Amino acid sequence: MTSSRIPGFHRLSLDERRTTLGLCAGTNPGDLPVPLAEQMVENVLGTYSLPLGVVMNLRINGEDRFAPMAVEEPSVVAAASNAAKMARAGGGFEAEADEPVMIAQILVTEVRDASRAQAAIAAARPRLLATADAAGPGLLKRGGGTRGLETRWLGDGMLVAHLLVDCRDAMGANAVNTMAEAIGEEVAALARGTLGMRILSNLADRRRVRVRCVVPFDALGGRDVAERIALATRFADADPYRAATHNKGVMNGIDAVMIACGQDWRGVEAGAHAWAARDGAYRSMTSWRVEADGLHGSIELPMAVGTAGGATRVHPGAQRSLELLAPTSASDLGCVAAAVGLANNLAALRALVCEGIQHGHMRLHNRSVRAAEETEVHA
Repeated sequence: MTSSRIPGFHRLSLDERRTTLGLCAGTNPGDLPVPLAEQMVENVLGTYSLPLGVVMNLRINGEDRFAPMAVEEPSVVAAASNAAKMARAGGGFEAEADEPVMIAQILVTEVRDASRAQAAIAAARPRLLATADAAGPGLLKRGGGTRGLETRWLGDGMLVAHLLVDCRDAMGANAVNTMAEAIGEEVAALARGTLGMRILSNLADRRRVRVRCVVPFDALGGRDVAERIALATRFADADPYRAATHNKGVMNGIDAVMIACGQDWRGVEAGAHAWAARDGAYRSMTSWRVEADGLHGSIELPMAVGTAGGATRVHPGAQRSLELLAPTSASDLGCVAAAVGLANNLAALRALVCEGIQHGHMRLHNRSVRAAEETEVHA
């Protein structure tokens, strides 16, 4: 593996950057041919491009990684690379992930006796799980399949059953929806109610990733900077107006990796924000605290991603991005994305508590402005 610490990488020419990372010079790794686009969505007019960058200096679980980012906002890629360098000084990021279990919800309405309904569904659990597995043979072949069936009483005659499905390296939306539909009618009959919706939940809280790092004080610019970053996190925890902007900075990194790798970034975003509000108040997605050895940062989020199926099967740009990132599994992809999100958060907070967010951002933003002005001149 090439080291992700490549000083001066941003000063190389485009072809030099590509060849340094093992990509073919002169080709665009993000290209999507129009005939393929027509197979992906409806009413196609063409394709829409975004800049495709790469995070440098990234070290996760002792290994150097390159994380592709598709994003239009200036300074996001540079910020992630700079923060990854800070974290690298403390050994980099450590990451772990849960088993890739998704939740499919089966809603039953007009249930009169909640206790009796839940007992009936529990008694039939082995049969229901077998029926669901029969509807998802592809997952079974890859070592996945059902892992449980739970019920929740919502009141007002509504009972919801949660079908838990291990999706292995697939994101799993189509599979879990199919499996929920396969048992929906029997679940409703057991509950003596009316069958409602059968659909996955994007709050994939059984499928979480956790990333942490320790940033030495001297890599940040001193203990005082660390103290101010920790205070900024407490601000986000206490105030949803700040938390929204704080978490947007986290998702700058995560979404950009998701888009580059052909993932359902809207689903990941929805799950992340729902998790941030899990206790009834919308809070920071990250935690930063000062310890004797440096600034300790962490993030924990649902991460429903896949390296098999979906756009990754057809989009050549997503395939090239995944080749560059080289995930060992869907869970590994989620860990890398969360590490980039934590890095972007660190970079934003450090800028906010030091020189201000506009100092570096506007310098890069002005390049876009100049490019737009030159385009208008030559139009």
